[in-house]
Amino acid sequence: MSRSLVLAAALLLVAATATPLGAPIQFTVRGVDDAMDLHGDPTGADLVIFAGGNQWFVMPELLAAFKKAHPEFAKIFYETLPPGLLAEQMRNGALQVGDLVLRLKPDVYLSGKQRMIAMQRARLVGPSVTYATNVLGMMVREGNPHGIRSLADLGRADVRVSMPNPKTEGIARQIEIAYTKAGGAALDRQIMVTKVAAGTTLFTQIHHRQTPMWILSGKADAGPVWISEAQYQERIHSGIVAVALPTSENVTATYLGSVVDTAPHRAAAKAFLAFLISPQGQAIYRSYGFGPPVFSKE
Repeated sequence: MSRSLVLAAALLLVAATATPLGAPIQFTVRGVDDAMDLHGDPTGADLVIFAGGNQWFVMPELLAAFKKAHPEFAKIFYETLPPGLLAEQMRNGALQVGDLVLRLKPDVYLSGKQRMIAMQRARLVGPSVTYATNVLGMMVREGNPHGIRSLADLGRADVRVSMPNPKTEGIARQIEIAYTKAGGAALDRQIMVTKVAAGTTLFTQIHHRQTPMWILSGKADAGPVWISEAQYQERIHSGIVAVALPTSENVTATYLGSVVDTAPHRAAAKAFLAFLISPQGQAIYRSYGFGPPVFSKE
């Protein structure tokens, strides 16, 4: 018998005698082997959600409530990455994390308004529902040792800024609008060009993970984020505190959700979007610092 046939026979024997699938073995080493924005088991999932990363702390409670309301959709896999990265994953059909490659089709896509419009124009998603809003704030270390009170302070040479990458993170565009409101084009150029060249503005890849980590590790001093993220860090007593921004310097983001055009589980996707705008779904978002949906008069 050839070596390949022997190997095939051995594999069949192993498969035939293997014990039924149970709880997965634990192989997570924080900072070494972890994937904090990939959640659940994609194999045989009833629903796959691609959600903008700034909602990562909302999703566990939201999905627990959704599954209680819809026990027929018990197995859910979701990702909480920047919407730009999720959009690229949808276009390319795969995501690679280290040596792990995930190939799966999402059912639901959650993002900011402008990104959603672009995805609709590309015919990747269908009509959308509006379910939340948010405004900007800043994260600093507890005690605010650098005395950072405004966006203008991020232009100081002694302040290291953790800044979302404009290439992949939609929040970056909103932050630059706020920079211009706070200090004109000069402030935006100072933070996004001069300080980048000096190494005191650092671009993130996953700002909702890297910004608090960089501040706590001493790599950065402050970072503009959605205020709900900074407030969540305060809520869990991580050592990060929130700095609110005045309305005159702020912007409001609108969050939308759509069923993906190629969604394998359309009934589950529609049920989830309906839950987002239900009183229960809305109450969960409000409890984490998100604002209510705002509809334009256009």
